[in-house]
Amino acid sequence: MSNIREVARLAGVSVATVSRTLKSPERVRQATRDIVNAAVEQAGYRPNLMAVQFRSRRTGNLVILVPKIANSFFARVISGAQSAAQAAGYRLLLCDTQGREEIEREFAELVYAHQADGVIQLRAYDPFPTGSAEPPPMVNACEVIQGGRHPTISLDNHAAAKAMTEHLIGLGHRRIGLIKGPQHSPLTQARVAGYQAALAKAGIPSDPAIICHGDFSLRAGYDGAAALLTLSDRPTALFCENDEMAIGALKRIKEAGLRVPEDISVVGFDDIPLAHYCDPPLTTIAQPAEGFGRKAVEMLINLIEKKIKPEQHVILPFELTIRESSAAPSVRQLG
Repeated sequence: MSNIREVARLAGVSVATVSRTLKSPERVRQATRDIVNAAVEQAGYRPNLMAVQFRSRRTGNLVILVPKIANSFFARVISGAQSAAQAAGYRLLLCDTQGREEIEREFAELVYAHQADGVIQLRAYDPFPTGSAEPPPMVNACEVIQGGRHPTISLDNHAAAKAMTEHLIGLGHRRIGLIKGPQHSPLTQARVAGYQAALAKAGIPSDPAIICHGDFSLRAGYDGAAALLTLSDRPTALFCENDEMAIGALKRIKEAGLRVPEDISVVGFDDIPLAHYCDPPLTTIAQPAEGFGRKAVEMLINLIEKKIKPEQHVILPFELTIRESSAAPSVRQLG
């Protein structure tokens, strides 16, 4: 069986350099890492991971808690987190929690059991007991706890929803329906507030009759659109708080024999890949999903390794992406 000395001989470096490359690759130049990794493969060397973990008191595992893995936006967040973790020499342990607190607490326990080094939480819930003076390493991204004790990464959802609503108002729409996300979600609350702020600024009263509850699912968009289309004074535009609901709404509108945007404009939020390929392509708010994942991993590793004090609250940029699903209302719509 090969050992670390054999790897050092093949690589032409010291045993200490091999050890440092395996334990702390970020401290070694890329060229040296490549030589050592090639020697490891050539020698068939497999380090004693248990011994490495014991000495470093680290496992190399990061837990990411995902409320709904089937959601297209979260899939992109995970992709960004996975590539960042792999580049830094960490493994990502994925947990699809379905938003259930007991599952989140169970996986957070892996940190206390020394089976993981830290947690990325993508929902506004702290799975760790509040009694400890210094909580375990955790980064809260996407849907964040307001005033929480962990570093956060978020979008200015209020400003983004306000910008989208102002886009529709600028086109001439005055009756803008809204399909919301889950009622208790901070994302929903911020986006509703942004929508209402834009209406108030334009002197347009907010009408509860054209605001529907949803849950960020395709079905919620479909059902919300169905309800709004039955109104005698139906909206001329529909703002869905995520793209999946907007896609569901597009389907229901077409089933009703109506055209988008000629009969009603539809806009979303997230800019998932499918938004570009809808018929018509979807006007939406683009937010950097992969960037959420990459930044969360970076901040968490800084917490774990205590090399750099992580930023406490990071706000990532958004972009209003205008495509063919939004247009000025027709004379018939306004009449």
